[in-house]
Amino acid sequence: MRHALEALTDELRRLKAAGVKNVAVSEESLVALHRVVEQRGSIHAAGVAAPRESAVVARNEVTPPTSSQAPSAPTRPAPATPPPTPKATLPEGVAPIPTTAPTIVLPEGDKAARWAALRERVLNDPTCTAHVRPGKKVVLGVGSLDASIMFVGEAPGAEEEVQGEPFVGPAGQLLTKMIQAMGLQREQVYIGNIMNWRPELPVAGGGSQVGNRPPTEEEMRYCLPYLRAQIEVVNPKLLVALGATAAQGLLGFGSFKALGDVRGKWHEFSGKPLMITYHPSYILRNQSNRSKRMIWEDLLKVMERVGLSISDRQRGFFLDK
Repeated sequence: MRHALEALTDELRRLKAAGVKNVAVSEESLVALHRVVEQRGSIHAAGVAAPRESAVVARNEVTPPTSSQAPSAPTRPAPATPPPTPKATLPEGVAPIPTTAPTIVLPEGDKAARWAALRERVLNDPTCTAHVRPGKKVVLGVGSLDASIMFVGEAPGAEEEVQGEPFVGPAGQLLTKMIQAMGLQREQVYIGNIMNWRPELPVAGGGSQVGNRPPTEEEMRYCLPYLRAQIEVVNPKLLVALGATAAQGLLGFGSFKALGDVRGKWHEFSGKPLMITYHPSYILRNQSNRSKRMIWEDLLKVMERVGLSISDRQRGFFLDK
């Protein structure tokens, strides 16, 4: 039980560091935690150290009034807790992911030398190479090592694992246009993914994979040290997370229910300001000016934060006439 509470405490610390202020707890969990709290006295008496931080504070606990006390006002029943989002799991036949993420120590030197060493490490990572199909490539970020803006997606797709470069398919081509609308060229920013390989789906008879799936929490956790190393080398002024899955990977799984809860607001990852917006594929599915404007408003905030000049014409992009 002690180990379980310590694990819970560590997870709550991680969520707190990611900016999460509220955590939904079921009634059954509260009952179980109350039982543990009642046992803490006996735990201390036995000389066993209890967790250093209380995991959960039950705000709705009510002490029954004694005969000398005035009855308290009836408490409003707590709203029903929505069912948790099903956790993504690895498809059958996909090799498991190591529980220990790699430790990255970059060599001394200039940015180019450090990035080259990092690239060599990623391309030869045994877990990355084991999850890449024959003839496909491990993918690392590309762009300017002096970029002020770093875009972060979730994982490579079909075109990306062929070329070994992130965001080169239809969504990537749209991202390039978005960058140009900001007054920049693709080569002036840095573009990467959390994942370094395309998440696998079962393939029959040695055929090609059709379709994509979101990476699991375990897959993204394994690759995050490589993303942090890229941030360390490039040292951008800020990060832009593209899509809900990338946002979950950076803020922590379960840290929000809908992308609308966190997009358009400033967060933090690896010591850098983080803006969250929709993935370019969202625009490929929703061609309305309203959808385009939502992403553009997020990018305007990014432009202002890094000190890019914004013309009146740019401020008016995608506004309904």
